[in-house]
Amino acid sequence: MSPAESVEEYAEGALLVERTPGVVTLTFNRPERMNAMTPPVYEALRTIAGELDGNRDVRAVVLRGAGGKAFSAGNEISSFVDMTSGEEGVAYEAGVRSVMRGLAELDQVTIAAIDGVCVGGGLAVATFCDLRIATPQSRFGYPIARTLGNALAASVLDQCVTTFGEPITREMLLASRLVSADRAYAVGALAAVVEADELDAEIERITSGIRRAAPLTIATTKAQLLRRSDALEASAGDDLLLTRAYGSADFREGVRAFVAGEKPTFTGR
Repeated sequence: MSPAESVEEYAEGALLVERTPGVVTLTFNRPERMNAMTPPVYEALRTIAGELDGNRDVRAVVLRGAGGKAFSAGNEISSFVDMTSGEEGVAYEAGVRSVMRGLAELDQVTIAAIDGVCVGGGLAVATFCDLRIATPQSRFGYPIARTLGNALAASVLDQCVTTFGEPITREMLLASRLVSADRAYAVGALAAVVEADELDAEIERITSGIRRAAPLTIATTKAQLLRRSDALEASAGDDLLLTRAYGSADFREGVRAFVAGEKPTFTGR
């Protein structure tokens, strides 16, 4: 890839931003925490999306994780420790949804370059990108029924169905199973599967074509696809469902057990 013109730190270094001609690369930079997403990281993504809005000099935005073990292993669970009501969970999900919306509305082509674990909030980010490429060892899923006992916002669930199809989405959420890169590629969720040492070259191949493409064609196509997605989204009553999940005793038990390094005991309350 071309040498970076600059590298900037956001969220106290948890998100790195590299700028090369025509491409901005965002790197989740918490490898010691498997690049878990934090509220400051989400806010940084919101800020960067605002900065990129209408920028015709940038044609592609690449998102990736540092460390070679994870794109992102999900949301930082310690963010939920002080959450005491379902309404707080709804507010949290609303904030995440708005960040995902900002990514989806970018005129630039967004590419998730995945090397390792991509689950939970990390998978949400990846599915809201336009394209995904991954290494063979990458794994995808939403094992929240076995870990936290919360639920996905309707827009995030719908995007997973759009990307992976309903049968695999059901498997991810209802059976808490992770999906391999090969299987994800087979259902069209990934544009390519390449070895880790070929990932940069594959990013360059994709972005070089995008840099030569007509920006208005890409922006128009993305707007049309977003309009279609909006028409399909089934979000009626979502806040009530999320309130029930985030306000449950099971969710509090899931957070407690995760932070303590224990297995949760869920009771359906």
